[in-house]
Amino acid sequence: MTHVHTYRSQLSWEGSTAVGYESYDRTHRVAVPPAEDELTLSSDPAFNGDGRLPNPEGLLLAAASSCQLLMFLAIAARSRVDVRLYEDEAEAVMPEDAIPVRITRITLRPRIVIGPGGDLDRVRRLVERAHQGCFIANTLNSEILIEPVIEHAG
Repeated sequence: MTHVHTYRSQLSWEGSTAVGYESYDRTHRVAVPPAEDELTLSSDPAFNGDGRLPNPEGLLLAAASSCQLLMFLAIAARSRVDVRLYEDEAEAVMPEDAIPVRITRITLRPRIVIGPGGDLDRVRRLVERAHQGCFIANTLNSEILIEPVIEHAG
């Protein structure tokens, strides 16, 4: 029998839209049990949100970046590759002229530092394997590019 993983979230907003599109508060709270911490979100400032708070589009990008990291680290650890550092400067684009409006491209730019003597080409292959196995990437229909920079420690 196949195991099915189920995820839940709880979202709450309170306010009034009677003040009109330009003025209602976009701030809302999201919890993802069993995590104890709650997130406070808003919409992108381009859509009258609070730019000091994360927005759903940024969280989608963060989820794709985090999933790639976690899948890569798991594969690297199982392959006995000594990963010392992984940083990602990820980017998502959402052109307003794409109908329906959506994130059309996600670019992940991981910088990966491995232990001395590690095989850089092998690590590139592991990055690709991680991308192929990333649950979030496999869920999205956006183009996802991986542009890794891999180097030795020291």
